[in-house]
Amino acid sequence: MMAASKPVEPQSGSGLPRWQLALLVGTPIVLGVGAVYLWNRSKTKDSSGKRNGERTTPEGSASPVQGQDGAANRVSREQEDMSPLDRAQGAKNKGNKYFKAGKYEQAIQCYSEAIALCPPDNKTDLSTFYQNRAAAFEQQMKWTEVVQDCSHAVEMNPRYIKALFRRAKALERLDNKKECLEDVTAVCILEAFQNQQSMLLADKVLKLLGKEKAKDKYKNREPLMPSPQFIKSYFSSFTDDIISQPLQKGEKKDEDKDKEGEAAEVTESSGYLKAKQYMEEENYDKIISECTKEVESGGRYTAEALLLRATFYLLIGNATGAQPDLDRVINMEEANVKLRANALIKRGSMYMQQQQPMLSTQDFNMAAEIDTRNADVYHHRGQLKILLDQVEEAVGDFDECIKLRPDSALAQAQKCFALYRQAYTGNNPSQVQTAMDGFEDVIRRFPKCAEGYALYAQALTDQQQFGKADEMYDKCIDLEPDNATTYVHKGLLQLQWKQDLDLGLDLISKAIEIDNKCDFAYETMGTIEVQRGNLDKAIEMFNRAINLAKSEMEMAHLYSLCDAANAQTEVARKYGLKPPTL
Repeated sequence: MMAASKPVEPQSGSGLPRWQLALLVGTPIVLGVGAVYLWNRSKTKDSSGKRNGERTTPEGSASPVQGQDGAANRVSREQEDMSPLDRAQGAKNKGNKYFKAGKYEQAIQCYSEAIALCPPDNKTDLSTFYQNRAAAFEQQMKWTEVVQDCSHAVEMNPRYIKALFRRAKALERLDNKKECLEDVTAVCILEAFQNQQSMLLADKVLKLLGKEKAKDKYKNREPLMPSPQFIKSYFSSFTDDIISQPLQKGEKKDEDKDKEGEAAEVTESSGYLKAKQYMEEENYDKIISECTKEVESGGRYTAEALLLRATFYLLIGNATGAQPDLDRVINMEEANVKLRANALIKRGSMYMQQQQPMLSTQDFNMAAEIDTRNADVYHHRGQLKILLDQVEEAVGDFDECIKLRPDSALAQAQKCFALYRQAYTGNNPSQVQTAMDGFEDVIRRFPKCAEGYALYAQALTDQQQFGKADEMYDKCIDLEPDNATTYVHKGLLQLQWKQDLDLGLDLISKAIEIDNKCDFAYETMGTIEVQRGNLDKAIEMFNRAINLAKSEMEMAHLYSLCDAANAQTEVARKYGLKPPTL
């Protein structure tokens, strides 16, 4: 759901040093995730149309073919006197000429001759011959042979970047993602994360692995109720939501208000009213079953019960259970329009989580059509537009929300954040300053809106104004001492600002102490442990976050981080390679 406790922020480059950026985006292997490296995809080709850094030629013959046949085709007594290694080199050079001419079968024969002639002790030369033959097999799309020859090359020269990367590409073609990831991880570390081609392959494989694992795991996961803090934060993002309002006079008789124990008797016949009572008591685990009673009995609050049940299905990550209930409410033309609009907002948010933005947009647009003066529709659609990078439309929606509810501090703050991201990514300093002034205005007019301080702090961090950002997070904590997410952001700030690892980890540990279901805290701690080289601890943290993931998409991202850490563990074991640590 978009109305989660993490602020809405599309990914974008931030100009941070590499290790700090890694802390915010993921492990070093996952630096390609998001927009950080995508911006220069268009620059990865040179004027000839070939990708920069692409390894297509064999080794040992950097210059084009010179002359006609040259000495390689002349047989003389001198050749008979050559050493086995020299003869092997000659066969390789002949193979290189065939390779450049596109005669791959003849090239393979020459490289095979070089391998047969080369003394076994000349491991560096022998590894080159195997790697060259693999390059020829690659041109013929014989992926199994490519893997076999590259494996021989790596066996003799464990840090042979060309062979490792060629094997990684072949393994990808053979759909062996795990071993492909290990090879490309080794390449990334050996190249100090400087080659975009290997970074993009790592990124691609991690995403595929993450999606595969999340699809299976999410389908079979045990539903898990989020923390009370998360649930309250979610409901606080709605102002026109009937089901989250306290019990009304019409729902509970006046004389019952002062009689303890009487309320249970009054609500016994209505599962929905009992569920509302449990909402007020924060007894969330009983809400779905009480709503079911109301629905099955066909009570007067059936529409409300369906919507409340669907909302809690969404909160526990059961979109399959939520969708039929939302569909029913949306199609109840006799139901209160506020209920139908709220159901459309929630179904639209669910579609966005499922990466179906067109269906999501349709639901939000329908909600705006049937309930034109519902501020929640514009607020949540504005968040959707930010995620879709449609900032101008997002600002228009936030403006509409503010027009309907001038006291909506949350919409004011998110509008400022949208304007800030637009100015920052567009590299427009004067508009950045205007947005920063807007934040100052929001926190002056709405000093009790924690979200305003949190979003302002993120913008200040981008602008390297760390001291002031820290003050904003402190104000957030004063207003919402049980918001674990704020402690995580403040912890990350300490790392970026003061490189204070201990304080950063203490604050993130505090977040887990406040809310042991805060997946963001476990994810961040895991990322930091990767940076410190504590890969086993990192994997433990990522697995905890995976078990708490609120959507399949979020779980896929977490599996990507976990797989990256696992790959680094294997690379360290196999080749003694480790990325730089903090």
